[in-house]
Amino acid sequence: MDIYRLAERSMAMDDDAWARHAHPGSVFSRFAVLPLLALAIWSRVWLGWWALAPVVAVVLFTWLNPRLFAPVSGPPVGWAGKGTAGERLWLARKDRPVPAKHVAVCHMLTAVSAFGMVLLFAGLWWLDAGLVLAGLALAMGGKAWFVDRMVWLYEDMTREDTA
Repeated sequence: MDIYRLAERSMAMDDDAWARHAHPGSVFSRFAVLPLLALAIWSRVWLGWWALAPVVAVVLFTWLNPRLFAPVSGPPVGWAGKGTAGERLWLARKDRPVPAKHVAVCHMLTAVSAFGMVLLFAGLWWLDAGLVLAGLALAMGGKAWFVDRMVWLYEDMTREDTA
């Protein structure tokens, strides 16, 4: 199973959602999701079972986020737009192969993010702030670097199309 496709399906991303997600407001506001989720889960210390309310709110925001912004039309511009376009190319790599130089790096960055998620959730389980912060740094840093790599992928593949 392709973990990238699984993530796309879990978010129910269609062409309209992708056009809206290409909006810089959508891309940049998603960087708040993991810290907010960590805070919501940690809030069980103060709120008990009521912590489910902020957790559900963050999960709902995560799903709504790509749908909240105006759709972007035309060719992508800027880091956010090109990163989103590159991510769509990455998801379609079985139908349209991507340059080999990107494949291993993208998988490595995904592994870094996944390892960060393991640390994050271990820290949340044990209420260890150091693990939570390390997990957030790795998960978010890996994802930001992945998006940056998607910009590079987009530029490489559109350069090939016009060459």
